[in-house]
Amino acid sequence: MAAYVIILREEPVQDEAAMAEYLRLISLNPPDPKLKVHVLYGPSEAVLGAHADGVVVLEFPTMEDAKAWYNSPEYTKARAHRHKSAKHREIFVEGFSMPAHP
Repeated sequence: MAAYVIILREEPVQDEAAMAEYLRLISLNPPDPKLKVHVLYGPSEAVLGAHADGVVVLEFPTMEDAKAWYNSPEYTKARAHRHKSAKHREIFVEGFSMPAHP
């Protein structure tokens, strides 16, 4: 079952140098071939609740694949700089398939 990583940046970037280092580090490694990027900081509109300053939605084939990417040594090192750059929330969620109708 597909799994999604949702990253919500809750405030504007506070530390530009940290964000620049995050972007530099993630550019050094080829993207995980299992990763599909669906949303990458595009325009958004909050309908209910607080507006997110930025939203990222990533898809992986399984929850195990998502966690393996997130906890990889390369991404763990880069992620520390993203966390330093601004307040974020990160959510792992399993996808859903509508059952076929008889």
